Amino acid sequence: MALISSSDFPRMKIDVIKANKECSDRGLIHSAKWAAELSHALKNVNINVKEVVSSLGEEEEKFYQDFDDYVLAKSYFELKEYERAADFTGKCISQKAKFLHLYSLYLAGEKQKNDDISDTMTPGEVCTNLQLRRLRSEMQQEHSKLALDGFGLYLYGVVLKKLDLISDAVVILTEAIHSEPLHWGSWLELATLVIDKDMLTSLLLPDSWMKQFFLAHTYLELQLNEDALVIYNALTDAGLSESTYIMAQIAIAYHNMRDVDQAVNIFRKLQKVDPFRLDNMDTYSNLLYVKELRVELSFLAHRACDIDKYRVETCCVVGNYYSLRSQHEKAVLYFQRALKLNPHYLAAWTLMGHEYMEMKNTAAAIQSYRQAIEVNRRDYRAWYGLGQTYEILKMNYYCSYYYRQAQQLRPNDSRMLVALGESYEKLDRLKEAKKCFWKAHSVGDIEGLALIKLAKLYAKLGEDHQAASAYSNYIHEVDETGIQNVDRDELCHAYKYLANHCLKQKDLDGAYTNAQKCTEYNETREEGKSIIRQIAQLRTQTDIDMNDSRYRTKNDSLHAEPMNLTFTQ
Repeated sequence: MALISSSDFPRMKIDVIKANKECSDRGLIHSAKWAAELSHALKNVNINVKEVVSSLGEEEEKFYQDFDDYVLAKSYFELKEYERAADFTGKCISQKAKFLHLYSLYLAGEKQKNDDISDTMTPGEVCTNLQLRRLRSEMQQEHSKLALDGFGLYLYGVVLKKLDLISDAVVILTEAIHSEPLHWGSWLELATLVIDKDMLTSLLLPDSWMKQFFLAHTYLELQLNEDALVIYNALTDAGLSESTYIMAQIAIAYHNMRDVDQAVNIFRKLQKVDPFRLDNMDTYSNLLYVKELRVELSFLAHRACDIDKYRVETCCVVGNYYSLRSQHEKAVLYFQRALKLNPHYLAAWTLMGHEYMEMKNTAAAIQSYRQAIEVNRRDYRAWYGLGQTYEILKMNYYCSYYYRQAQQLRPNDSRMLVALGESYEKLDRLKEAKKCFWKAHSVGDIEGLALIKLAKLYAKLGEDHQAASAYSNYIHEVDETGIQNVDRDELCHAYKYLANHCLKQKDLDGAYTNAQKCTEYNETREEGKSIIRQIAQLRTQTDIDMNDSRYRTKNDSLHAEPMNLTFTQ
């Protein structure tokens, strides 16, 4: 489909105004906020006011019959008194009021489940929404009668997803999108069920401008960051440069691509545009943590606390601040506070696992990482963390399994490939390890470890020429590209190996050059000198042999037998 252009903006503006009202009326506050932010980014677009008013026309006469019950129930809903809201809308007949009734029941069950999880804070404890089966039965009957609108189908899909009926949920959510393409929540829920790009392209979706936002978001979830950036940059160039949502998504894409400086710059710009924003500030704090920008992270933590100290993002930012100061117990305390507020907050589970690793509490780290995977199986950081934990415990089979899961989620991340290769090497699966190290080098080795590990593996397998080639390439990369924090032990070992290899191949010049390099390091100085002496002896012997050969040739010519000449008279 064609990308959005500025000529599409008037239609988009009318659509998001309508979407904001429809979602607000049904208590779908996050979708309403998304529509409102997009509408604000389009504030300079001229639209036909009459067309806006007509698009907001009420549903039907049934809604006015339910009006009093609906308004009262909506006020209870906004105060999070979900059971009361459900009770007052139980006999309503309009689509809007019926949705509020079902949604209130769903949120009541979710609130009870989250309270149970928060009370126990035990990752192994299973807590469920007791309303799900009742809701499924009721909405299944409504669906069979074709009595569910787009919003009702959305809720039905969410319930099916919560009950792990994934294939059914995909079908229903796709139906919901066709029925109500302006509801962002339906697109988001469907995105969480897409497992790869092939599945994404196979979905039959309406040709709506919302599809582009969905594709970009899903690409980001699938770690297809370059594809996501193509769409987001096109939207920005078309005129949506003031959209804070798009700015944040672009920053997250650069974060995923480990382009830390670019991501930090975009988040700084985002803070200037929307200084009281807390959405995505947890990701920003992760970047500041990686860059070790203590002052900036401290400012962000204080700022977030001033805005709202009881937001999960705030707790995460403060936790990262304490982690950077190596106060890991305090960091865990704030991540736990975030989980009290929202037990399904993925970042807190993963980061808490990291903190437990720092504290050498492997059992708690494993529990935290497992819970993160329960929340989102596409979180490669949790899989990678589990791999590291089991590596510490020397449980190599478990370790390789978790690293493989992380690598499948991040197929072009050299860190995952190197970790997987190391685990295969420990299991004596050397061919698989060799493939991992080679691919890690091919995709762009972030940490500069793949070549040296590949060289050692070749040497271990007796493949001397390949090992020498890998060591030579490693040294070339160090000299040409300047690998940061290069390991001197690895570098001097590379020179030593090449010196010995060249010596075996009678390449005395190459052996001498590498042996000279060995003498620059304390660890290999004596071995380098020894190789140089061997080279000198070989060259001396070669000179002697050559002189002997010349002497014998000359002597033979002087004492050659006289030619047998025949004279005739």
